[in-house]
Amino acid sequence: MIEKLLIFSLAFVLCITYFISDSVQGDSLLSKSIQLVGVQTPRQQGLDGQGVKIGIIDTGIDFDHPDLHGYGKSGRVAGGYDYVNSDQSPIDVNGHGTEVAGIIGANGSFSGMAPKSQLFSYKVSSTGESVSSDYIIQAISRAIEDKMNVINISLGVNRTNDELENAVDEAVQKGIVVVTAAGNNGPDDKTIGSPGRDFNVITVGASYNNITSSLVSTLEIGNKQYDALPMLGIDVLKNSISGKIIYGGYGRNKDLKDLDVKDSILLEQRGSDTKGEKVFFSEKEKNAADHGAKGLIIFNNQSGIFFGELIGPNATRGYHPSIPVISISGDDGLKLRSILKNNTVGSVNVFYHPDFVAAFSSRGPVSPFYAKPDLVAPGVYVNTTSIDGKYNLTSGTSIAAPHVTGAVAILLQKYPNLDPASIASLIITTTDPVTDAYGKVFPISVAGSGRLNITRASSADLIIIPHGLVFNLSYENPNETRALHLNSIDNGIIPKLKVQFSSNEPNLAFSYTITNNTINAQITDDIKKSGDYDGFITIYDSKTLYHVPVLIHVTKGTVMANQVNTHIDFSINYPDKWSYAKISLTKAGSHDIKTIGITPQDTRAIVIHSTGEYWVQADIKVGNETDHAYQTLTVNHIEENYFDVDNILQIPIKQLVIISSILIIAALVVLVKRR
Repeated sequence: MIEKLLIFSLAFVLCITYFISDSVQGDSLLSKSIQLVGVQTPRQQGLDGQGVKIGIIDTGIDFDHPDLHGYGKSGRVAGGYDYVNSDQSPIDVNGHGTEVAGIIGANGSFSGMAPKSQLFSYKVSSTGESVSSDYIIQAISRAIEDKMNVINISLGVNRTNDELENAVDEAVQKGIVVVTAAGNNGPDDKTIGSPGRDFNVITVGASYNNITSSLVSTLEIGNKQYDALPMLGIDVLKNSISGKIIYGGYGRNKDLKDLDVKDSILLEQRGSDTKGEKVFFSEKEKNAADHGAKGLIIFNNQSGIFFGELIGPNATRGYHPSIPVISISGDDGLKLRSILKNNTVGSVNVFYHPDFVAAFSSRGPVSPFYAKPDLVAPGVYVNTTSIDGKYNLTSGTSIAAPHVTGAVAILLQKYPNLDPASIASLIITTTDPVTDAYGKVFPISVAGSGRLNITRASSADLIIIPHGLVFNLSYENPNETRALHLNSIDNGIIPKLKVQFSSNEPNLAFSYTITNNTINAQITDDIKKSGDYDGFITIYDSKTLYHVPVLIHVTKGTVMANQVNTHIDFSINYPDKWSYAKISLTKAGSHDIKTIGITPQDTRAIVIHSTGEYWVQADIKVGNETDHAYQTLTVNHIEENYFDVDNILQIPIKQLVIISSILIIAALVVLVKRR
């Protein structure tokens, strides 16, 4: 197949790697990252992944490393396969797979999340730069045959690949938990590709690590707060700095020579306006400091924000920045430049904040009907094993994902009979909130439910299904009730619960009832304010605080679906005149999508073949604009032996009549000729 011949770029999973040395000891930065996610308590309880089989689909593993020593039944790496060289020895010559394996299950100077788990290595790339889709799919199939309990995939593509997602769906259907990296294409939205965008996997973004290099920055001007990133190489500020903001062009000496910038905060543009000229960030900082500025803001020369490095290969030997330097997006920079006046004063702060989403971490949304990423874990400056018995300080969502894989192994050791949906619920609903530099909780499309907390997950008593909710409200139907089903792990009585709701839209009303271990949650929009909103339903059982991520769509139009046996009929109610609507019907959690078009005068139906939940999206043409409406449909029954002409060969009835007529005429002609 053509799809199998595509070569996938692994750029989004390659870690930002800094070589440390082979003398790094085991209680250094790796320990800090796994301590940040709470591994100490389950470790004290003897939960170390014993008996859990983990398949790592990557660049192989260096099983000669002292912390991952041995290959085969008695080795740390119990088995696997090399799809690159078609042999049984998946040795890592790149380092990426060994870094992932170390976080999951190193057992030596370093101790990974689950040091007693059984590791299997499926090598699908030797360079860490590209991999055939067929290799990944074959590796997933082999992992199913080898009866893995967990699969870690710290690679993928920044676009949709249904064949790859079908492969991970099959693994989940066979009872295997699949953990994938979200990708390193942030901070732009809609940058999660396959298989991280798949409904059935646990998708992991990257948060900062619990080290002093985990810096964030703020920029405030009047009442406005800007998204800002500190450049690599600057130090924490003891106190925020304030000053008049002055535009300094591109930060060259010739741009600043006629400006009085003493005690100001300079605003400069990235790059240069001279073709072929390079003005490095370190040069801009030094010029600003030499002219007396006490801070520097550099805005991007294109849309979006960026992460810059002051100390790099182009910096002067022995150079260290003396003033704080932060970056902002190109759009924010141009707007800020346009409002600068003599009295425009801003304040900058740089401080330590370990629970912050990395700028490179890929964002959602991927669908109106579920949220991605599911959660975040440490993925910045994490120390782990590498090839040749060494250790690397690495960053990337590919480094965040194995923290979650190790946590899954801990839960499966404690609860070996739990299915993937239950494990995902425990992992996702027990996270810690992750906030931005201003203390606001990150959107679900950025951080999912929050940062991994395996202490809370391993001590929780409730499994909440589903682990996330979507409410589809409209002007005509301003409220909806969705159910959260509660299961006690030890089959005990569920205690009295405290349930609350919070959202970034304060005008959404929330109410609930609890019946038969089910929370019936209702959200109401009272002011007809269309938009897409985030929220959390928090549940407290007197022991553990759970929070369920919630997406709320408030739309002008309403899409209505009516089931008649195998037919789903659709209609649209919209407050304004509309001309056409494209209807998409998806079997929940699958890639089975059917589409039709309807108009106000002409409606059509979609034929379905099975019961279950279906997702409905309507793209409504209103003048020159396209609006959207959503609905979730539950089909509980399809009449058996129902003769559905439309369903025969999936041919609409008109075409079927024409084809039948042609066949009858052809048969008559043959009979006449024979006579």
